[in-house]
Amino acid sequence: MFKHHHFVERNLTLMSVLILITISIGGLVEIIPLYLVRSTIEVVEGVRPYSPLEMRGRDIYIREGCYTCHSQQIRPFRDEVERYGHYSLAAESMYDHPFQWGSKRTGPDLARVGGKYSNEWQVAHLIDPRGVVPESIMPPYSFLAERPLQTDDIFDRMDANIAVGVPYDESMVENAMDDLFVQADPWGDHDGLLARYPKAVVGDLDGDPSRLTEMDALVAYLQILGRMVDFADTAVEDLEAMR
Repeated sequence: MFKHHHFVERNLTLMSVLILITISIGGLVEIIPLYLVRSTIEVVEGVRPYSPLEMRGRDIYIREGCYTCHSQQIRPFRDEVERYGHYSLAAESMYDHPFQWGSKRTGPDLARVGGKYSNEWQVAHLIDPRGVVPESIMPPYSFLAERPLQTDDIFDRMDANIAVGVPYDESMVENAMDDLFVQADPWGDHDGLLARYPKAVVGDLDGDPSRLTEMDALVAYLQILGRMVDFADTAVEDLEAMR
């Protein structure tokens, strides 16, 4: 079978052509199936686009470099599941551009931080991290509570997300400005917002309902992380399977 391999090995041109053919075949075998399936990500019930306020909070999270110290990816290992919760699903990041999986954990993973602490705790932690976690080395972000949230570009930001595949529908775009403010208004009518963005945390987010700040946006984002998908029925079964 290999009686002619010496001829191939001594002929540089022939060997290069055969290598190229081999690599091409291997590449096509891996690439072609991706074009024949509707999606490589399994659709999971509950996953939705971020509300306008959550989206702005995510922008601030990225701007401040929070991803450099906090991951949002729980690996399917027993120790991580016991500490942080159900392992991360690909679908949970399907509307993240870019995704926030991270590569380092100076601080804890935040994939399931939503609802773990109150709004008041989140604000206190962001203002003075060592006031609630004495061993924390996180820098303070108290300025977020004083900085008004930029809102005049919300439609442009939504259009940018739509351009990369986030399925904001016409109703979401039309009501974006109202949704942006009403989510942080404890006296607002939240029915429409919650119909468009189920499980969004509404009400006084930063302790000052009289104005909309960057702190409101960041807390709204942190409080939705890990809450879209209901893992109550599967978490125990998955943990048992790992043992």
